[in-house]
Amino acid sequence: MISGIHNQSLTNQAAAHSKSNLQQSGNALQAAPADEMQTLFRDFVGKTLFGELMSSMHKTHDKAAYFHGGQAEEIFQQQLDQVMVDEISDSSASQIADPMFELFQLSRRG
Repeated sequence: MISGIHNQSLTNQAAAHSKSNLQQSGNALQAAPADEMQTLFRDFVGKTLFGELMSSMHKTHDKAAYFHGGQAEEIFQQQLDQVMVDEISDSSASQIADPMFELFQLSRRG
């Protein structure tokens, strides 16, 4: 039961984080030059995609019977997930976001 509540909490946090990122990125994209806009686009796409993947990954497994660290583990797991999402996004978001950014730029010009 607690696991379901925790997973729902993670889902709600991920959705709120994604919505917040979307609003911030949307406002920043309107006023940014092309290079800065591409960086913001990569950041948004990467963190949203990989954040959702991490959230989904945690939903697929239950807590370990003997090696679960309790509430402290849950708190630090969220922080670890955020750091991992940032690192993964910085290293590989450009492969996904750059083609999307090019299409975005074409739609703005046309």
